[in-house]
Amino acid sequence: MTAVTAEGLSLADGSFIAAELVVWAAGVKAPEVLRQLDGLETNRINQLVVDQTLQSTRDPDIFAIGDCSACPQPGTPISVPPRAQAAHQEAAHLARQIERHLREKPVKPYRYRDFGSLVSLGKWTTVGNLIGILSGRSILVEGLVAHVMYRSLRIQHEEALGGTIYVFLNLLFRAVARRTSPQVKLH
Repeated sequence: MTAVTAEGLSLADGSFIAAELVVWAAGVKAPEVLRQLDGLETNRINQLVVDQTLQSTRDPDIFAIGDCSACPQPGTPISVPPRAQAAHQEAAHLARQIERHLREKPVKPYRYRDFGSLVSLGKWTTVGNLIGILSGRSILVEGLVAHVMYRSLRIQHEEALGGTIYVFLNLLFRAVARRTSPQVKLH
């Protein structure tokens, strides 16, 4: 997606998807406006309830991903967690499936893969757990290894959003700001 306009969504390949309403949500509770959409099923935190194909349960022409959707996980009573990792996977899946839907082909189901999580707790303190690809078990990571992984993921995310030049300029700015700013907070 390259732009959202009053008429719909512009895609990177130059195509356009007409839409009367596009909702962008962030946080652990979806916006109240989703509960007010006529005829669509929502849960207690205002997320649109979707099936495995990310289509709403009451209208197959409406898709929802990320924080504003409640997508079931096969074999468990809980939904896909509202985390950036899940939203990224859902977006990649949906990008491939919208074309199928527009051509009136069956939409393939989405399957969440948990790769673990990392949390930065300060300037040099990071902890997390990674899900082993071969073992399927959780591995605790902390300290320098976790910090390097966290920063690498942040850089990858910034590159996906802004491109390589943006990442380079941002890293350069941070390096200069770190050297010229005081080491103690002044407020």
